[in-house]
Amino acid sequence: MYRIIDDPNERQWGMLVHIAALATFILPIAGNIIGPLIVYLMKKDEYDFVNEQGKEVLNFQITWSIIFFISVILIFVGIGVLMLIGFGIAWLVLVIVGAVSASNGTAYYYPFTIRFLQ
Repeated sequence: MYRIIDDPNERQWGMLVHIAALATFILPIAGNIIGPLIVYLMKKDEYDFVNEQGKEVLNFQITWSIIFFISVILIFVGIGVLMLIGFGIAWLVLVIVGAVSASNGTAYYYPFTIRFLQ
């Protein structure tokens, strides 16, 4: 089921599709989706690993964008700030773990993710 990718270029692009989610710090509203989407669209036909990991990253980023949106709404109830902090830390850790896993040539599957793209 799990395979290790030997091609260093394929591993590098697989890692970059994960790291591209950090574009949210440059473009706050949708950078976490646009960054990986750009890398995915550029390299999905060239590398199977990027195709697989790109879909995984996009599913994760869409799911967590929904979670963050709900957290922002819940700021008015009082619990949203704590949710944003907790989910923000979890998001960053999971993105880093995914990038490290991909750089090692192993596919990473994010937990708590709705599979929009198959």
